[in-house]
Amino acid sequence: MDGFIEIVPTIVSPCINLCEIDRSSGQCRGCARTLDEIAAWGSGTPEWRAAVMAALPGRRVSTSQPFVSSEVETQGKRE
Repeated sequence: MDGFIEIVPTIVSPCINLCEIDRSSGQCRGCARTLDEIAAWGSGTPEWRAAVMAALPGRRVSTSQPFVSSEVETQGKRE
């Protein structure tokens, strides 16, 4: 494999390393994703991840979770 470099795309994640699932909502208190969404994040399509990302601010408001600015959410976090 000399001279071969594999380029792996960066997957942006809303994870802010405050991982705790709220039992009443089933969502992570840090990023507002469900366990199913967290588990599927790395293998999900870019379109699916974008749809989940778009839904997160509304989830935080409806569950009284603090809103984390999109700048913090997208600082190259990976999952």
